[in-house]
Amino acid sequence: MRDGVRPLVLTLLDPALREELEGLGSATVYEASGAEGGLAPGIVPLWPGARLCGQALTVRCAPGDNLAIHRALEVAEPAVVLVVDASAHLAGYWGEVLTVAAQARGVAGLVIDGGARDSDALERRRFPVFARGRSILRTVKHEPGGVGEPVVAGGVLVRTGDVVLGDGDGVVAIRAERLREVVEASRARVAKEEEVMARLRAGELTLDLLGLRRSI
Repeated sequence: MRDGVRPLVLTLLDPALREELEGLGSATVYEASGAEGGLAPGIVPLWPGARLCGQALTVRCAPGDNLAIHRALEVAEPAVVLVVDASAHLAGYWGEVLTVAAQARGVAGLVIDGGARDSDALERRRFPVFARGRSILRTVKHEPGGVGEPVVAGGVLVRTGDVVLGDGDGVVAIRAERLREVVEASRARVAKEEEVMARLRAGELTLDLLGLRRSI
């Protein structure tokens, strides 16, 4: 342990399962989970086409201070996604320098309830960042914050080891203990939607397929 940061050991997400989750998409997984874990819609990809999926390593920053993120990279394992609570404060908590450091560690991406910058460089490097907004405002490095403790990001409680999935529709967090359940429910939802699509192509109406006539 250095500087009070204890190494965090995760059972990393199986690559095949990660790929499947990315294919299912955040909206399907959110619905299949019972509408649980959807982060605030204001947290969006910093560049078009960004996608991420992995287990969370949680970080809590003091407002305007990104020292905790630097500390998190010391213990970050390959394929984790940093999930940062920055109190929705728009400053440049993350940029190209941290991206290079993160990619060297094998970090899969960043979700931050706060700001980030250097979006063009992040796109060139294909490093997925989902943020509350862009900001060039500088940060300081004084407060240690927290690494590995539960945080609230985008209105959702996220713990280290939970799975986060982000794409063009948004970000969803899946509680680790519900992962298998949610994946199975997502598969079932996709199968049902494929059946519905086939019936729609055959000319049936959503009013009938979704049982909406009783609401009229």
